[in-house]
Amino acid sequence: MIETTPRRSLRLAVALVAAVPAMALAGDWAAWRGPNQNGVSGETGLVESWSPAGDHVIWRQAFTGRSAPVVFDGRACAIGRVGEALDKQEVVACFDAGDGHKLWERRFGVFQTAVPFSRVGWANPTADPETGNLYVQTVAGELAALDRKGAIVWSHSLTEEYGRISGYGGRTHSPIVDEDRVVISFSNVGWGETAAPRHRTYAFDKRTGALLWVATPGGAPLTITTQSVPTIAVIKGQRLLIEGNGDGWIYALKARTGEKVWGFQLSKQGLNTSVVVEGDRVYATSADENLDKAVMGRIVCIDGTGTGDITKTNEVWRVDELQVGFSSPLLHGGTLYVIDDSANLFALEAATGRNLWQQNLGTVGKASPVWADGKIFAVEVNGNVHIIRPEADKAVVLDSDHVTMPGGHYAEIYGSPAIAYGRLYFVSEEGLYCIGDGKQPFKATPGPAIVLPEDGPAQGAAASVALVPAEVIAKAGEKITFKARAFDFAGRALGEVDGTWSLEGLAGTVEGGIFTTDPKAKGSQAGKVAFTFGALKAAARARVFPDLPWKQDFDAIEVGKAPAGWIGAGNRFTVQEKDGTRVLAKPFMDQGLERQSVFIGSPLLADYTVQADVMGSAKGHKRPDVGVIAGRYTLDLMGKHDKLQLRDWAELRAVQNVEFPLQPDVWYTVKLRVEPQGDRALVRGKVWPRGGKEPEDWTITLEDPVPNRSGSPGLYGYSAADIFYDNLTVTRNER
Repeated sequence: MIETTPRRSLRLAVALVAAVPAMALAGDWAAWRGPNQNGVSGETGLVESWSPAGDHVIWRQAFTGRSAPVVFDGRACAIGRVGEALDKQEVVACFDAGDGHKLWERRFGVFQTAVPFSRVGWANPTADPETGNLYVQTVAGELAALDRKGAIVWSHSLTEEYGRISGYGGRTHSPIVDEDRVVISFSNVGWGETAAPRHRTYAFDKRTGALLWVATPGGAPLTITTQSVPTIAVIKGQRLLIEGNGDGWIYALKARTGEKVWGFQLSKQGLNTSVVVEGDRVYATSADENLDKAVMGRIVCIDGTGTGDITKTNEVWRVDELQVGFSSPLLHGGTLYVIDDSANLFALEAATGRNLWQQNLGTVGKASPVWADGKIFAVEVNGNVHIIRPEADKAVVLDSDHVTMPGGHYAEIYGSPAIAYGRLYFVSEEGLYCIGDGKQPFKATPGPAIVLPEDGPAQGAAASVALVPAEVIAKAGEKITFKARAFDFAGRALGEVDGTWSLEGLAGTVEGGIFTTDPKAKGSQAGKVAFTFGALKAAARARVFPDLPWKQDFDAIEVGKAPAGWIGAGNRFTVQEKDGTRVLAKPFMDQGLERQSVFIGSPLLADYTVQADVMGSAKGHKRPDVGVIAGRYTLDLMGKHDKLQLRDWAELRAVQNVEFPLQPDVWYTVKLRVEPQGDRALVRGKVWPRGGKEPEDWTITLEDPVPNRSGSPGLYGYSAADIFYDNLTVTRNER
């Protein structure tokens, strides 16, 4: 729901900031680094001390998380974890920012990830004051838009739809809102042009969830799980999205189209921190090995006005041997403040990089500092909260407090504070706190999520075109409407255009942008809806799947290729000749993506059974794991452990094991059925020698009281030795 008064105030705030772009606004803190994206708030009247025991604690809510909260529209919202044993879930909750009472919460299941429960709730939420929506990404890769009451407006399963890679460490990217877009980046293994592992950026329509564009600015990621959040800037009249990449580069993209403008190589490893921008200067940090010196850590100031590879041409200054790998910079009043990985706060002269002073905050630096009312508010992982008054040559510590768990152990704090409405909000392992002067009246002042100067109207002829949606999953016989949008040389929108439409690798028809899939198509398809406008071309990608049942025996697929449109197959799962027939193989790997899943079809598919023939070989003493996926549950023949395991995620929240020795070079048939049963799910698996009689009884059974209600079918493999698949079927469950 959109309320007219806040929108009117929002337009006024944006107009004021367009006139004075350096202004630090008070009001909402709807984005992780605040409305200026530099950790600065215009709030005043903030307290200089507090105590977890109660002094200046306006309210506290029991909540366990490691993300930064957002405060907007009178609400304080955060991501965390909740539950024990079978009830373990990720939770998003919103509280009244004034008195702290809970407005709503929504819980998300965790699936198809190796992230442990202690690291669930990693990514920061972001908010859109215009629509009132909250946008979140879970550790399982669900990107969701939630309305004012916590209902899902739209969602995408980034893992099942786009092949998002989830690592054990838990680093999960935070989305941002820019104009009509929700933008998020991650490393993935998709299909077609996105089949190679890369760190990519995806932009979705914030109202509908339609994919607007995908960018692949760099090369193979050096680190597959990173967490650099994009920053939006206007440089030389061009609206840019600037972010760190898993390949160690900083990239600037046209914010509305995803086209690459420039790149700057900073590190030999992936980047976790976000850049901060002022004018045409871009400030970036790294804690890993540098390119040209055998030392760890670097802070750079980049002239952001270039194009192409600006690594050697546009560096303004650098500071080496400062390892700032997790905490993003704070920029205010000509000073760049950074917290290194050992929790030391440094003040650097923004113009030159000269070190002005430093102050120790503890031992582990993760969260980013914020500035407001002449003070810096900084937290440290081991439960420490500091209020500091920065001076020209020193830091004056006004207050230091320690948040602990009920047993006396420190409460972890990973998320940055948020400042809004004259108050400080932060999330810890022990609770969500609101700190301020409780005697002052509470007033929720609206404001924009991101403040930027205008980049001007579109000019000249069209320089590029794009189709929306940029990618779809369709059913046989379905009709999908595409729109063609044109942009000028700077990536500014010119509006919709008419041109010539065609299909590439897809059965059906396309007329006037309406793609009608072939209702009689029996097999799955993967191709493009193509568009031509003068000399300009664009294409949207589409995967089309018939109704169940599906059957795939791989005989018709070229050796060395993967089935078209299978998410995550890449060049790791390919067809090979074996024993006179063609099978799908995942060869032995001694490094890289040994453990990988492949997903087929829509994540909305439910109430079905997956069956396949599988075989694992041996590599010395090593044995592989091989299995199938249905409804976000995995049935896994674990060669090393001589057991059959049924699970939902590596935390083993919902898990059953039975003894089953996997014999090398022997084909088995595995069968996995997931049946929704009201508020529960019945998950059952079978395994027997291929060609033998299927047993009447299920080999393994799991009843899940917190069920996954849908999910893409798939295959799973851990290739400590060669593994093979054949005769895959997906069928609807019989009642």
